[in-house]
Amino acid sequence: MFWILVQKELKAILQSPKFAASFLTFSLLILLSFYTGIKEYKDFDKNYTTAKNLVQTTIDQADSWGKIQYQAFREPSPMQIFATGINNDVGRLTAINKYQPVKLEHSVYNDDPIFAVFRYVDFTSIVTIVLSLFAILFSYDAVNGEREIGTLKLVFSNAIPRSRFILAKFTGSWLGLAIPICIPILLGLLLLLLFGIPVTGAIWVKILFLLGISLLYFTFFLALGILVSCLTKYSSTSFLILLVVWISFVFIIPRIGVMVAGQFITVPSTAELESQRTAYRTQTWDNYSQKYLDIWNKMAEGAKGMSEDQRQKYYDDHKDEVRKQQDDLQKEREQAENEFVERLNESARNKRDQLDKLGLILSRFSPTSAYQLTVMNLCGTDIDLRRRYEDALKEFRQKYNDFLDVKMKEDGFGGYSISFSSKGGFTFKDGRGKSVDTRNLPQFTYSKESVAAALVPSIIDMCIIIVLTLAAFAGAYFIFLKYDLR
Repeated sequence: MFWILVQKELKAILQSPKFAASFLTFSLLILLSFYTGIKEYKDFDKNYTTAKNLVQTTIDQADSWGKIQYQAFREPSPMQIFATGINNDVGRLTAINKYQPVKLEHSVYNDDPIFAVFRYVDFTSIVTIVLSLFAILFSYDAVNGEREIGTLKLVFSNAIPRSRFILAKFTGSWLGLAIPICIPILLGLLLLLLFGIPVTGAIWVKILFLLGISLLYFTFFLALGILVSCLTKYSSTSFLILLVVWISFVFIIPRIGVMVAGQFITVPSTAELESQRTAYRTQTWDNYSQKYLDIWNKMAEGAKGMSEDQRQKYYDDHKDEVRKQQDDLQKEREQAENEFVERLNESARNKRDQLDKLGLILSRFSPTSAYQLTVMNLCGTDIDLRRRYEDALKEFRQKYNDFLDVKMKEDGFGGYSISFSSKGGFTFKDGRGKSVDTRNLPQFTYSKESVAAALVPSIIDMCIIIVLTLAAFAGAYFIFLKYDLR
């Protein structure tokens, strides 16, 4: 009898006119999201490769270490096809040198604002909005709809346990929607192979987890629809209640959480941080410019009263000493500025992290937020994407600057030579034409997150969805045991 009831539910769903319309709509959106995601990834990868080659060409043409201008680029990931997350909001490149802090710039939305207006349609957004809405549309009248048309009494005129009926109703509804939904998803995965997207074994594992959590999210809304259908007598009432709940879960609660968190924690704006950096640099330059001047005043004082030949010899003898003093002052000033910028950025980042954590905690009252956070963690497009890249870039920047300092000293302070005469003063020569071997120049590489590293931050969110799904189904199960069939 159980499978007869399941088949009855399956037949009712598949023969419903709204199923054909909903299934075609969902299939079209899924395939469109895969196609646009693949195209976006290929464009990103093409720009990434072109930019890297251009920078490498510029480096190869440098005739001194001091003229090398290195830029590090953020590499695209195939997982961004499924969940864009903050991928397009984060900058794609940063200059690497001792004078500028690490700062990812030129995000997709910054360079092409039109995409920020409409945003990209990805797999996650379709599941979040469209699939959850479909689940409600096909379950809001699962029980009270049959009561209204009189089939519920007819079914229970036979000796059928209520527990078996509600289990069959849930199973039939789930199979009737989940199995057809898998067809466009499988076709979308086939597109990855046809377009030659580099999908490794680790990425396939992440995709399987992604599809699993997507089906679980869909299952929650299906169970929720059956629960509300058991709580109400009329399908129109259950539909209105579910629509309000759906809007709250998908649109309202996630945004309210972030807004409430912003009332408790204030994060300095980019303009405020830049203003403080500029003011500090101006102050340090004023302080150290006097120290530079004192060095030359002391040099001139020592040569006072000497003949031209004596002054020339005096300057030649003390040239290296003065150069070293200047170099030490330069390093001291740069270190002071870098330490200040690091403290300033770290303070702002800590406040931003506190805001993010509080906002995410409050938004987790919605299963939609839990689902989106899980998917973004799996795809590596979560809110910590910028932090991970900036940490890796800072580590590389230190290694790169240390390497360049050694090479510039070996090259005579970047290939520049300094001479002095009493008549001509100081003369600088840049050593053009001198070849530079850049084969050992450090190159930035970013280590992709493992499957375990992507799953660990998602455990809480997955548990939230599992608990909510079980609670919704258990509620529907026990309420239907006492449901009034009249």
